[in-house]
Amino acid sequence: MTEALFTLLSLPAKSKGFTAYQYTVVDDGSASSRPNKMPRLDADSDPGSASRSRDRGKGKSVEKDGPLTVQIHDFVAQALDSLIYDSSLARLKFCLGVILTKESRDMLPTTYEGVYNDCRVVVCAGAKGAVLYDILTMELDRSCCNLRNELAKAVEDEDSIEWLNRFVQVCTWFEGQVMLVRALLAYLDRAHVLKTPGLLSIHDLAFTSFRRHVLDYTNIIDLIQAGVSDWLSWERNKGTENPRRVYVRDLVTHLVNHSAYSIIFERFVSEQTLAYFSEEAEQKIHQWRFTPERFLEHAAQRVAEERERALVVFQTTTVSLVERAARRGLLEGRLDWLASGAIEPLMKARETDQLNTAYTEFAAVEGLNILCREFKIYVQNVVANIIEDTEHEDTMIERLLEFKVFCEEALQTAFVDPQTKQPNREFSYALTDAFAYGFKARRNKPAELIAKHLDRLMRRGQRDMSDVEFDQLLDSVLGLYRYTDDKDVFRTFYHRALARRLLLERSASDDFEKAMLKKLKEKYDPEFGMGDHMFNDLALSRDLLHEYRGRLAEGCRQRNLSVMVLQRSHWPFASRKKDVDLPLWMQSELAAYVKFYKSKHQGHKLDWDHSIGTATLKSRFSSATKDLTVSLYQAVVLLLFNESAELGYKQILEATRMDEGELKRTLQSLACGNKKVLRKQPVGKDVNERDVFYFNSEFTDPRAKVHINSIQAKETPEESTRAQSHIDSDRKHYLDAAIVRIMKAKKELMYEQLKTQTIEAVKNHFVPEVSVIKQRIAGLVEQEYLRRHEDDMNRYIYVA
Repeated sequence: MTEALFTLLSLPAKSKGFTAYQYTVVDDGSASSRPNKMPRLDADSDPGSASRSRDRGKGKSVEKDGPLTVQIHDFVAQALDSLIYDSSLARLKFCLGVILTKESRDMLPTTYEGVYNDCRVVVCAGAKGAVLYDILTMELDRSCCNLRNELAKAVEDEDSIEWLNRFVQVCTWFEGQVMLVRALLAYLDRAHVLKTPGLLSIHDLAFTSFRRHVLDYTNIIDLIQAGVSDWLSWERNKGTENPRRVYVRDLVTHLVNHSAYSIIFERFVSEQTLAYFSEEAEQKIHQWRFTPERFLEHAAQRVAEERERALVVFQTTTVSLVERAARRGLLEGRLDWLASGAIEPLMKARETDQLNTAYTEFAAVEGLNILCREFKIYVQNVVANIIEDTEHEDTMIERLLEFKVFCEEALQTAFVDPQTKQPNREFSYALTDAFAYGFKARRNKPAELIAKHLDRLMRRGQRDMSDVEFDQLLDSVLGLYRYTDDKDVFRTFYHRALARRLLLERSASDDFEKAMLKKLKEKYDPEFGMGDHMFNDLALSRDLLHEYRGRLAEGCRQRNLSVMVLQRSHWPFASRKKDVDLPLWMQSELAAYVKFYKSKHQGHKLDWDHSIGTATLKSRFSSATKDLTVSLYQAVVLLLFNESAELGYKQILEATRMDEGELKRTLQSLACGNKKVLRKQPVGKDVNERDVFYFNSEFTDPRAKVHINSIQAKETPEESTRAQSHIDSDRKHYLDAAIVRIMKAKKELMYEQLKTQTIEAVKNHFVPEVSVIKQRIAGLVEQEYLRRHEDDMNRYIYVA
């Protein structure tokens, strides 16, 4: 054998193929110009580089990229004996059997180099690659079958999780042996498999055999999945990491190597997670009686635990699958219960973090439409309850503002789209719609109270707030105004409050007043231009009063008179049919001013309105003398006590001839309020016809100037009722005009069409009730502006 191998590797002695044949030299004629010493190139690192350098020094140049032809003469290869191939093949088969047998007692008959050489002989010289490939296939199948049997027996002595470690060890051993076989049979892979179409490489052949004989067997799959299931259940039940988690991590690695991860592991883990958490959800809800908000918190925590475990143990693609399966198990089929039960307590508790958790969980299972629906229902109910709470009307706007601020905060922090980082648009729309529908729970009153709340803010002023902060506060109140349909109610009460502030000089800032009017006119209602006329009237009145005082002598008592001449059409006050009887000296001063005014404006008529007049009285009390700023009605009553220290109710009524309602209100402010400049017998909060009043000489106040005319700045219930009656009357005229205008243009319309177009025509002022529209149409038919069609009673025809 040794002699034959030596013959194979030695050249014949008589051959001079390498020594006799001269290599071809290509001379390009430039050798003479080259220097004797040439630097060696980086590629000249072989032993022959030195001789090439010497050749260059002698003037010879071999073209680096030129052809070099080597010819061997008189050599004939000798065929090896077939016994040599058979012997090498038998030795390879035995070696493969030893290598692929786990814990084999047999020793290899040769070294790894010998196995490598045997493979070269069999594949390259003997051309028996196909035979060796078949032997390898058989040995791999045998090895995998033995491994499968070993794994099947191991389950009898180990629990399911420990068995996973045995499986990992088997995979590790097998993969290591396959690497060894690939190295030893490299010639089989390179010289035979690559040249033969359709053959698998040694690696693929081995892994295919392992998958076919081990991983495709049902009992092995069941054992793997049982171990994984027990491990998962252990960690989920204990809430901590299992010490043998590393077994599963290694298992994942090997299954990925064998392309069996998705089939055997990933799909099973997803299904097992879904089943586990579905059962857990039923248990938590029906046995443990979890509330929706508590269950949502529990679900978020469990999903987070699953994600954390999956990131450490599983493949990246499995993380989202496990999260989705956990959420499905916990939430699927329970979204309506969760949304309806969790939104209310979380919103009441202002738990924006938990609301964000709920949003995240619902978004993951495509249930945001359900959460948004319940959010809208809750907001609408809260707004409606606040508006319908007649016992706490004074704080209605403050509560609405506080709730709206929280809802907007929730939009910015809890209901945020994770991709755009912006509030979810559907939730924003739901919030707007919920407030708008909530405001419909009560007509007119919300708009009235918004106007009165703005009145308080404008009288109070910004105080410690900056201009920007105060402007933002006003904008927040106007944000509520957007939700009301009763724009005409707001306009009426805001105009009345503005008029009182201007006439009583109670406005904190004219600049803010003008800015507010401009904002209302440009963004909300063009008819708010009426406020501009008010400021013009006041400016003209001040000029006129300055001219009047200029004609009076210095020190004249009449110079203390202040008169405002207003155009009635610009101010929201009706003329009074009955007013108070002023003292004669007051009437004479007013008469003097009327004479001056008519001298400049002939044909103009002045009607006095004393209800919004003011006066400053110098009052002498026992403790000190104080200046009392009072309404003109209060001044007339107080001046009566200069003549008498004690006056009965009827005496005061006869002396002033004031409206009884106004008189009782005036006396109540003087004798029953916080600043009692009058005393009343009997003591009480209400004024009756038998009451007797006394001047309170013991009145004290730390300030030298005392304001008691706050009742003028507030609108009485009677005034509110009259204003509302005026609004209702105006609405009827609006509707009549709109219906006639529409019918004049269309000539003929069905009832539904007329109703829709009427609502559209007046919606910038108010949204009428359908019953009111029907009444106005019937009234116009009676007045013969319209008539019904003879054959169709629902069709109306315009009468020219």
